[in-house]
Amino acid sequence: MKGPMPAMAPDLESTTPAPAHPEASTTPSEKTLPIPGKKTSEITNGYDLPFWRKSIILFVVSWMTLAVTFNSTSLLPATPEIATQFDTTEEILNVTNAGVLLAMGFSSLIWGPMGQLIGRRMAYNIAILVLCGCSAGTAAATNMQMFTAFRILGGLTGTSFMVMGQTILADIFEPVVRGTAVGFFMTGTVTGPAIGPCIGGIIVTWASWRNIFWVQVAMTGFGLILSLFFVPEIPSADTKVTSTATDGPSSRGTKVLNVISAFNPNRIFRLWVYPNIFLADVTCGLLATFQYGLLTSARSIFNPRFHLTTALVSGLFYLSPGAGFLVGSILGGRLSDRMVRKWIVKRNGTRLPQDRLNSGLITLFLVLPVAALVYGWTLEEGKSGMVVPIIAAFFGGVGLMGTFNGLNTYAAALPHLRSEVISGKYIIQYLFSAGSSAAVDPLIGAIGVGWTFTICVFFSLIGGVLVIIITRKGLDMQRWVERRLGLEGKGGY
Repeated sequence: MKGPMPAMAPDLESTTPAPAHPEASTTPSEKTLPIPGKKTSEITNGYDLPFWRKSIILFVVSWMTLAVTFNSTSLLPATPEIATQFDTTEEILNVTNAGVLLAMGFSSLIWGPMGQLIGRRMAYNIAILVLCGCSAGTAAATNMQMFTAFRILGGLTGTSFMVMGQTILADIFEPVVRGTAVGFFMTGTVTGPAIGPCIGGIIVTWASWRNIFWVQVAMTGFGLILSLFFVPEIPSADTKVTSTATDGPSSRGTKVLNVISAFNPNRIFRLWVYPNIFLADVTCGLLATFQYGLLTSARSIFNPRFHLTTALVSGLFYLSPGAGFLVGSILGGRLSDRMVRKWIVKRNGTRLPQDRLNSGLITLFLVLPVAALVYGWTLEEGKSGMVVPIIAAFFGGVGLMGTFNGLNTYAAALPHLRSEVISGKYIIQYLFSAGSSAAVDPLIGAIGVGWTFTICVFFSLIGGVLVIIITRKGLDMQRWVERRLGLEGKGGY
């Protein structure tokens, strides 16, 4: 590992005394003043934005996560039709979708550096444009090779919307209300997997599967218009690449080094040396196995067991976990903020970022495991009809997102390397998602639905144990690493 490791001092939510009012900033707020020569779209301090402007920005970044997650799941009910069109198998298409998820996971290695080099606003808008173009290319694909290429290229924009969107929210919402904002932001990430398969099922029942991707073109085009008009360039604590005023040889050499440094993936991977970060990322990955195992396998499970003959009926199933995702996301955000305030009182005005993770323990140890067991084994035994597993899928969605919210907000709480931490989380999370998407159908064929989702239960319990370790020892582990690497007192988050 080359280069010095950045030290990890406590972050915005750590040891700073809490403000008297929950909306108050934890740092001195600089008022927004007009600056000669400065673009009006640039904001001096995101915390100073009026609430209505923050709400519009929240809607825009949530919409784009809706669009990209819709892109990753909308074809699931149309898999047999697409396989027939391109003379391939459903298993091959599931592997292709796993490739899209892998591309999504590693997309932050491209767009994070782009945001540092050309500005986050411009990088964000270019990513939207690329996704729009790739959706059009997929809709017009004439063979499997073209279909796969445009799908994966579109996936390479994936988590950029989540990383940059979550970073934008962390720059405009104060820590004690940030969990609620992230909860509403996550409605985009969870609504996409819900309505995507449902709309895909409706479209493929009455029209060509290609119309699914034309809908995506419209969604991303709408998002681009919203972003251009409403999302400003907001100075971020994690912007590190600076430009030089001269154009001499040394200046050009410095710019080249800046570009190389920005695209060096080690800036993300080296943060996994901190156990509290790595364990949180692994927990997100473990949860993702249940999410994509549930979404990917639904049609192959429900259609033969209940003699469903159209994509429309099986597509409607996704409304159940999708509603659970939505409820769990919003409820989890409120609970995590409430947990932060509770621990502020217990610590006599001091915040620690890991305190909010306590809000997800009941979902990891109770709600999600029970829902997964009921879902898997009622389908395995086939004695309860469709109603019980559909209800179980709803509560599974609630448990999943009730936990995800605190983990996502925890990742965004580290200001100076916020994008790197969030990017690392999505890399691990989508590695697990891709593996689950590719393996779930063969695994169900080998061991059955019940035992497949029992594995997800064990993953949830392991995640719960990891969260307990972070909440109890997270700051101690962080400081231990700093002492071992000699980084104490050298700056940091």
